[in-house]
Amino acid sequence: MRHFNVAVLGAGGVGKSALTIRYFRDDFVSSYDPTIEEIYHKTIVIDGEVCTLEVMDSAGTEQFTTISEQYITSARGFLLVFSLAQEASLQEVRKLRDQIYRIKGPQAQSRVPIVVVGTKSDLTDEREVRRSTIARLSAEWNLPFYETSAKRNHNVEATFNDLFRQMYTRYPAVTRGRDRDRGSCVIM
Repeated sequence: MRHFNVAVLGAGGVGKSALTIRYFRDDFVSSYDPTIEEIYHKTIVIDGEVCTLEVMDSAGTEQFTTISEQYITSARGFLLVFSLAQEASLQEVRKLRDQIYRIKGPQAQSRVPIVVVGTKSDLTDEREVRRSTIARLSAEWNLPFYETSAKRNHNVEATFNDLFRQMYTRYPAVTRGRDRDRGSCVIM
């Protein structure tokens, strides 16, 4: 069984926890309670294979910079979260993306599974991040962007599934047993 660990990163108050809780518990939490760290586990099936997921919901990056570096070092995939109602939070995502590439090394840009997530799409009157900005950055960064609403459960599952699919492809299974004992591996 393959195991994937994911870090959910972004500025404080952008909806990282609401997004994660909606995916794992199918519940919407409307009150803001700053997270230090929460870890969620789930078993899913991708292409008929059972995989376990561990998703670490982090504190806002401005609060615990050292901890976020540890998350980046250990995680194999990332959800970079910003609020569509807060332009400054998108700049934080840019910094996080650059930090991931710096920590993961020179090959990271083409190899690390990342999905960029704009939350609070239901707050249309408060929107600050234009769709044209998202389209431009998506093309420039060559990363998938999703607009989500944890409140309305819009695009939440699609966001996580895209990341898990990237990880499933990027980190292929290695067969166990005889091939492993001989020092070779079989990549599916």
